[in-house]
Amino acid sequence: MHKTGEQLIMLVVINCILLVAGAAISGGTFLSVFNLQSMASQVPEIGLLAIGVMLAMCAGNGGIDLSGIALANLSGVLSAVVLSSFLSSADSEMAFSLAFMAMTVGVGLVGGMINGLLISKLNITPILCTLGTQMAFMGLAVVVSGGKAVTVGSPDLLSRIGNDMFLEVPISFLIFAVVAGLIAAVLKFTPYGLWLMLMGTNPKAAVYAGFPRTGIIVSTYALSGALSGLAGMIIAARNVNVKFDYGSSYLLIAILIVVMAGVKPEGGYGRVICVVLSALALQLMSSLLNFGGLSNFVRDFAWGLLLLTFLAVGRYDVVGFLMPFKGQSNSSAPNPRAPKPNN
Repeated sequence: MHKTGEQLIMLVVINCILLVAGAAISGGTFLSVFNLQSMASQVPEIGLLAIGVMLAMCAGNGGIDLSGIALANLSGVLSAVVLSSFLSSADSEMAFSLAFMAMTVGVGLVGGMINGLLISKLNITPILCTLGTQMAFMGLAVVVSGGKAVTVGSPDLLSRIGNDMFLEVPISFLIFAVVAGLIAAVLKFTPYGLWLMLMGTNPKAAVYAGFPRTGIIVSTYALSGALSGLAGMIIAARNVNVKFDYGSSYLLIAILIVVMAGVKPEGGYGRVICVVLSALALQLMSSLLNFGGLSNFVRDFAWGLLLLTFLAVGRYDVVGFLMPFKGQSNSSAPNPRAPKPNN
């Protein structure tokens, strides 16, 4: 079976095992409608960040967006501070909600474009560039907010997005599912998706083939930034307040989700459906640990250990399985320097 199908099946099996294990441990409480809804409402913000990390990884050249959660927090803090200066979330609920939603995504988009331009125009290694912008975005959020939590309030539309249900499914999760579906369609059916994967596979060949390298990189990081802004909006909708240091462990979790989804760190491959299933699996694992009464510190340790395990397994797959076959094929090939037999 193709590796793509194997990864998808593995993630489906992992989710099923976690659901069964949770039901067995909790006596069925784990599968209650309330608990499933609670878990689903927590997936969107980290899932959106993970899809952004996936897109950056697919671009290759060591591509990874470390600035996602910092940009999400900046988008929420900056939008709340600016809009609160001339709009009241209590008196102008609809106007405030629409303006807040548009501004958070817009701030994320601009931040992502900055990442893309720095990487493509100055040829900065993506991981170093986004590490720098991560610190810059966080510092700007601290300056704008004074290092304190900023109150967004509970305007009707924003509150509904963060807390209400549609057909018994959290609205924020439905938004996440729709966005994930749209990005999956773009990657599969548009030239951009083809260019992104081919550039991640072989960037030199892509350049020689005339692919718009700068445009692809800027578009990829801009899309990743917009997803961060959308995550910042959902964070604000769920929590009423926004702060510069919210979700300090989200970066690690987003990377873990992407690695579990089988995205290649060297670029050229990634599937949105696998990222979604991986995000669901991590949320199920997190809830299981909560049912076990373990602290957040133990959970973070478990995530780090799990990330190292998946990276090691992925490397073993490549080196341990492919290299022997490569060695066998090389050994069967004639050696041009070997002496010719006498006829």
